[in-house]
Amino acid sequence: MNNTVSTLKAHISLNVKDVSRSIEFYRELFGIEPSKVRQGYAKFDVQNPPLNLALNENSLAGHGTLSHLGIQVASTEDIFETKNRWEESGLTTKDEMQTNCCYALQDKTWTSDPDGNEWEVFVVLEDNLPETNMCCATVDSEIVSERPEDGFNEKRGISEPTPVNINREFQKSCC
Repeated sequence: MNNTVSTLKAHISLNVKDVSRSIEFYRELFGIEPSKVRQGYAKFDVQNPPLNLALNENSLAGHGTLSHLGIQVASTEDIFETKNRWEESGLTTKDEMQTNCCYALQDKTWTSDPDGNEWEVFVVLEDNLPETNMCCATVDSEIVSERPEDGFNEKRGISEPTPVNINREFQKSCC
């Protein structure tokens, strides 16, 4: 292991009441067009400062409700480097591999701060997937059973992290 993670940019995901109004605001704020727009979702890929901002429409959103925070990295190897560092520090992690999130195929791992704010480290493997009802689902749209004591994935029959959907509260909220 080289212990060096190639970080691309910070990621912030906000729950918003009206994605169209929010697109207008952030278009003006950053002076750029969104890089991706889907029903109830928009993404701004800001170059300066480097930021991946996602907007998720959610009728329950309050004033500036945070969905989650994240760090976009260059590779799945970088995710595992970060995951190992987090676990060595005593943090609990959950993996989502080959997941369809934000209309992109991604690998990621998650942790939460003491107040429950969720942080993800993720890599985009394939971007701009067509609009479907599968946001935040594993590739085969099935959550796989997991035996964490040995890391064995029953569905795949191999020892590796299992996709886990941790978007418990708002299924439409993704990244």
